[in-house]
Formats: sequence, structure tokens, C-alpha cells
Amino acid sequence: MKNIHRLQANLTRWRSTAATAHSPLSAGSPAPAAAAATATAAEDLEITNECVSAKPYSQVPGPTPWPVIGNTWRMLPVIGPYQISDLANVSYILYKQYGKIAKLSNLVGRPDLLFVYDADEIEKVYRQEGDTPFRPSMPCLVKYKSQVRGNFFGKLPGVVGVHGEPWREFRTKVQKPVLQPQTVKKYIQPIEEVSDYFIKRMQEMKNHKSEMPADFDNEIHKWALECIGRVALDARLGCLRPDLPKNSEPQKIIDAAKYALRNVALLELKYPFWRYLPSTLWTKYVNNMDYFIEICMKYIDDAMLRLKSKSQTVTDESELSLVERILAKESDPKTAYVLALDLILVGIDTISMAVCSMLYQIATRPEEQEKIHREMLAILPNKDDKLDSSKLEKMVYLKAFIKEVLRMYSTVIGNGRTLQKDMVICGYKIPKGIQLVFPTIVTGNMEEYVTECEHFKPERWMKQSTDYIHPFASLPYGHGPRMCLGRRFADLEMQVFLAKLIRSYKLEFLHKPLEYKVTFMYAPDGELKFKMTERP
Repeated sequence: MKNIHRLQANLTRWRSTAATAHSPLSAGSPAPAAAAATATAAEDLEITNECVSAKPYSQVPGPTPWPVIGNTWRMLPVIGPYQISDLANVSYILYKQYGKIAKLSNLVGRPDLLFVYDADEIEKVYRQEGDTPFRPSMPCLVKYKSQVRGNFFGKLPGVVGVHGEPWREFRTKVQKPVLQPQTVKKYIQPIEEVSDYFIKRMQEMKNHKSEMPADFDNEIHKWALECIGRVALDARLGCLRPDLPKNSEPQKIIDAAKYALRNVALLELKYPFWRYLPSTLWTKYVNNMDYFIEICMKYIDDAMLRLKSKSQTVTDESELSLVERILAKESDPKTAYVLALDLILVGIDTISMAVCSMLYQIATRPEEQEKIHREMLAILPNKDDKLDSSKLEKMVYLKAFIKEVLRMYSTVIGNGRTLQKDMVICGYKIPKGIQLVFPTIVTGNMEEYVTECEHFKPERWMKQSTDYIHPFASLPYGHGPRMCLGRRFADLEMQVFLAKLIRSYKLEFLHKPLEYKVTFMYAPDGELKFKMTERP
């Protein structure tokens, strides 16, 4: 496969050289404007030729829709072969039946879904998407922010479930402080404190078999919310207190966020009728979102008052936290409010389910776990050693392990775009407005794009590896301007927690293997009764 890509690259260079050799400009100094115009003209000609030879959209293969209800019936309970909880397998089925492009058309209340399994074509779409790509995610959240709670969000709708110019303007305001490495480094020690306390709580949770409780995934959600609280609010929310009641506000935040996110697929694919009539599911969704905002705003209000008074005494910007940096630069404090809400809403379930998957893979892969442990012993010789940025940089194998889990068991089963212009994809002319799905859970496991894709090999992500990985085959955080804004913090939280846990404890899973299913994320489905044994 690598030879094919090298051949393609050489062919491209040969064409470029040949074009220059036959150009009148090649005899003298090149004229940049003329060269650029020539290149643009050649590109336009290539696109024109591609469109002329492309097959019509109507010929894209896919399941045949039924009269009136189209293909929506395929996602209905009992009679539908495409179940929401098995969307990862649905992606594989469409690929096996129809090849590298498949159309799920005539869906009630929404555009067609076009599944693209060609990494080169996925790259082409990403390269041409411009500054304001349209990601077809969570139209129900779009409606909630723009209509149901338009008076609250107004001109500051955030980055989740928002598109076009409003999205670009808001992201521009917040992306620099969120993505700056020095900002992320400030949270190594706070995230370590939360993780150390959670590991201590894990020891207290163990039963007589040294196993975690049946609802351990909810405890991981508490850890995730506590971490996000440190990042988004610079506060400890108290989520990990052993005496925390089941109806506590942190637990209610978790439950409301999980409900809102885990019902997106049901609202969009299985029961899309809320677009026309206020269904029971839609009403519950709105109520949960309202409740989520109401509770979160109490914590955010307290944080903002504290941070504003603190910021007046800090003159060195490097000492400011994420939220403080935004408050210092933005005249409207609601920018920080809305960012905090988005980070909490999306971060709880995504990070929690990713960590559940990481722990399950570590517990069921003893050889890889020992490699992580040996790496941690070298970096943290003493159990009480503290982390810093230089130590995190040395965790090469742990980071490779995380990447390999996300390749084989991507928590986000696919990324997507809504086409803003007509394009030719896989030889078909695809019209503007069609929603593209890039199933990274499939492309990341295709032999064509990943050497020995069926083998779990963290080493493939390390510098000395000779394995081939197509750069657009596995994109768990997306790509381009709409890449996950909180990815640096997500990586930090996973790396810190896993490093501290495996440094001092051995993890095992001594029960029947778990199947992976889709809630909002793709993760192990079942009780995570990990056995936790302290290492000498």
C-alpha cells in the first residue's frame, strides 16, 4: 500500500515537472501570479473533467427505500434491521454490502446519509471544506439552542451543535486559550490531584474479591465531571465524596447530560417526528437540557464571581486559568459561561466512555499492561512521584496504547460533514446538502489503510514503526477547523489517570467478555467489575 502511495506521489511530481518544462515561463524566472493562475486553471479543468465523467447521485448504491416511510423503518424497534445500539455494526454491514460508498436515502425529516469508506476521498472532502465546515451533528441541540433557549444563548451559541458563521465567531474567541499547550500544562497538577483521590476511592469501593462495583461506570462519570469542573470552572465540585447522595446535584448533572446526549440518535434517526410535533421524547430532552443548564449555572455563577475577583490581583497571563484568560479578553462574560456549559455537556460522557474502553482493554491485555507498567516505573520510580509535562512527554507507549484503542474501538464511530457545494466522491456527483458520514470505526480497521489492522499493536504509533497508517483512516477527534476543541484536555485526563493507576495497581477482568455497543459513544456494554490489585 505504501508503494502505491509513493507511486501516486511520484506521478503527481512528474506531471508537475512536465507541465513546467513545456511552459514558456520555464526558460526564465517564474512569474508567481501567472504560475498560480495556471495551477488554478488546471485544477478547475480537472474538476470539470471529473464532473463530466461522474455518475449521477441516483446511482449511488444503498438499501431501497419503502414508499412513504422511506428507509426510516430500518431503524424502528423490532422490525428495523439497523438498531441504534448497533450503529457500529450497521456501518460495517453497509460497507460489506455496497462497497466504499453507500447511500441511506429517504429518511423522514432529514437529508440522506452518505457513508464514505475511502480514506483518500475523506481527505479530499476535508481539504476542501473551508473555514466554516458544516458538521451534521445534533440538530435537536441546534433547535434547543437557537429556538427553545434562544433568549439565553443569543449570539453566543457556543461550539457544540452550532454551525456556520456563529460557530466560527465563537470558536475564534475561545480556541486560542483552549488549545495553547501552556494552558493545558497548568492543569496537570489539578487533574493529578483528582485522579489520585479517585484511585484512593477505588480502593475503598472494592468488594471482598477486590473488584469494582457493578455501577463503576457511573463512578468514572463522577471522576470525569470532577476533572471537567477543574478545567471549566477552576473548582472542585465534590463529585467523588464517599457520602455523596444519589440525588446530589453533581449526580443530577451527570444524569441530565447523559440523557441529552444518549437520546440524540433516537431523536434524529429512530423517532424524528419531533420536528413536526412535540413528542414525549423531545419534551423529556428539553426538560433535561433545561435542568442541566439550571444546575450548572449555579456552579458557573459561583466560579465567575471568584475568578473575577482573583483575576484583578494577577498580572502575569501565564498564571491565568482557561476561564480567567477568556474573562480577561472578552467583554461579554457569557462567552465563558457558554464555553463552560459546552465543555461539561459533551465532556462528561465522551471522556468517561473512552476511559471505560481504555480500562477494559488494559485489563484484558496483560502483556500490553505490563509494558505500560514498566514504562511508568521508569518515569515514576516512586509511587508518590508527581507528574509534570516532561514526564508526560516520556509516556510514549501509554500514548500509543490510547491511540490504538481509539483506532480499533473508536468511541466516536464516525465523523461527518454536510456538503456546502456539489462534489464528486468515489466517482459519483454528490449534490450540495447531502450529509456525509466517515465511519472511522470501519476505515481505521481496513487492511488497505492500516498494516495488519486486525492486530492490536500500540507500537505502530511509535516513531520507529514501519507500519503504514493512512492519516485519514483513524480520526477519533475529527479533523480541520471542527476538530474536537477539548481534545488536549481529554488526552491529558486519560494519560494522567491511566499512568497513576497502572503505576501502582494491576487491573484484571475475570468475567465473560463484554460486547461493544453505542450509547452516545462506542464502549463496552456491561458491568465493569475490574479486579484491582496493588503492586509491590
